[in-house]
Amino acid sequence: MAERMLWLAQESALALRRMLALFLACGMFLPAIAADGGLARPVGDPAVEARVNRLAEDLRCLTCMGQSIADSQSSFSTDMKREIRTMIGAGKSDKDIMDFMVQRYGDFVLYRPPVKSTTWLLWGGPFLLLIVALAFLAAKLRKRSSQAVAQLSASEHRQAARLLGSREGENP
Repeated sequence: MAERMLWLAQESALALRRMLALFLACGMFLPAIAADGGLARPVGDPAVEARVNRLAEDLRCLTCMGQSIADSQSSFSTDMKREIRTMIGAGKSDKDIMDFMVQRYGDFVLYRPPVKSTTWLLWGGPFLLLIVALAFLAAKLRKRSSQAVAQLSASEHRQAARLLGSREGENP
């Protein structure tokens, strides 16, 4: 009975070692898969990939907010690139793809949104802010120059001279 228990313990230990080795072997490939954006990036035609990258440079990643989907490693950008590849495979033109993305996600998805009634503040806002700031500065300067300089009386002049003279005498 003791021999049987010893044999069972040895078999269990061997099975655990094999399972640990299998997990370690699988774990070695996870960083490579994660760095590549998962298995979503197929190795395909270089012309198609160049077209996908060109379109991806003009689209903003909505989860990263500061990157194009070409630069982003988020799952959202990976999904958008996959969608672009699918549309290219279906024979869609670049304009059709961009129109689809704008229809689906709005003008914000474009890095260079068009000038229209809904984006006028985006394009004109910085200039409007500059004009308001310059007008405010001009008004302040005009107000400052219009204020009369206070004239000192003769006694105030003597008092100022005496104060200045005593200070100059203190610091040789």
